[in-house]
Amino acid sequence: MRLTDEEKAMLDGAEGPAVAAAMDLLVRYGDALGAERLCETRNVAGTMTQPSPVKAKLVREGGWAKSFSVINLDCDDDIEIPPMRVPTCQLQHGFGDDALGVVPYPPQMVELQGDAESFFGGRGVNILATCTPYQVGNLPVRGEHCAWMESSAVVYCNSVLGARTNCEGTASTGAAALTGRIPYWGNHLPGNRHGTHLIESRVPVDGFLDWGMFGYFVGDLVQEARPVVVGDLRRPDLGDLKHFGAAAASSGGVEIYHLPGTTPEAPTPEAAFGGGRVPEPVVYGERERRGVYETLNNQGTSTDVDFVLLGCPHASLDQIARAARALEGRKLSPGTELWMMTPRALRSVADRSGYTRVIEEAGGRVLTDSCPAMSRSAPAGTRVFATDSAKQAHYLPAILGIEAWFGTLEECVDAAVTGRWRGDLRTVEAAR
Repeated sequence: MRLTDEEKAMLDGAEGPAVAAAMDLLVRYGDALGAERLCETRNVAGTMTQPSPVKAKLVREGGWAKSFSVINLDCDDDIEIPPMRVPTCQLQHGFGDDALGVVPYPPQMVELQGDAESFFGGRGVNILATCTPYQVGNLPVRGEHCAWMESSAVVYCNSVLGARTNCEGTASTGAAALTGRIPYWGNHLPGNRHGTHLIESRVPVDGFLDWGMFGYFVGDLVQEARPVVVGDLRRPDLGDLKHFGAAAASSGGVEIYHLPGTTPEAPTPEAAFGGGRVPEPVVYGERERRGVYETLNNQGTSTDVDFVLLGCPHASLDQIARAARALEGRKLSPGTELWMMTPRALRSVADRSGYTRVIEEAGGRVLTDSCPAMSRSAPAGTRVFATDSAKQAHYLPAILGIEAWFGTLEECVDAAVTGRWRGDLRTVEAAR
């Protein structure tokens, strides 16, 4: 790889051993990718504070500097960790203090995480603690080179915001934070951002459920390619777009999609394909829609629901308000728990707006920082859960060995109140 004089100096140790180790990692990483050079970034979203048994062991041996060196820099040396060179945020991690006594998550991990937040916060890491950093302050501009982890965040960053990032890892984001560099390859190159597949919906895609199902279909179809979606697509909001992208990144590995007329790099289908030939569309119709719904609901046999999960990716304020409206004046079934996951910053606004009070009076919980899939923790004894998230319906049964039902927020609230799953796609269609 070609390095600038400044990058060569960092590699040679001019800015200390931690920066040198970071640059060494990036050079090896870039060489493996076939990148010709690095590009500058001033926006890193990674993970440093999430506790784990491995991190606990490393911290006992040499503190959080040792943990960062080994896990984030692939370096076994005992080195001091300087402040981050560029703006850096922590994505979602383990459950925080608001989950103590509610979530069966080890208190020692909560304590370890708090210690990590102090260490990395003192080195310039913003502890946003969410998979949706764009909702709480990290909002890159179009064309900006970023180094982000987390599949649902990456696809939103590329597609909705028009910034540029690949789906990075713990080590590459750690190295980027100390150097302000990331290999120039993949989604950073303009020519690699053009569409590859055209998918046309011939059924209305309107609302959270339908955008999630459509995303799940698209991801399964294109895998890691770049879909352009057209058809009977009703104007999506923030929640719809993050749900669509998260679903496409779960059933496949989509990192960028184009919705002509909505996403910034696709004013037209022709522009989405870079001026090249627009291919024949793959059709998403009633049969395909029904097939996706059945796939997402083929992991449940018992209709007795003991856990309802809302907010994946982390819920927006609009979604929290909608949940509060659905729960107002109602009580959860004694055998069912409801958790709504959101960024801590938005939890604070939900508290002040009265939404949290309504949800808690019904027996539900508004929790922050993590999710059951990330922290591998659901209510004790959970056998069957219901969710409005295609991503969680995809992952959580495999992670926790539980059954899943997928439907609308209102169907999930109904399950939490009655303790039974009564969702049906025909009911959703009739309500339109």
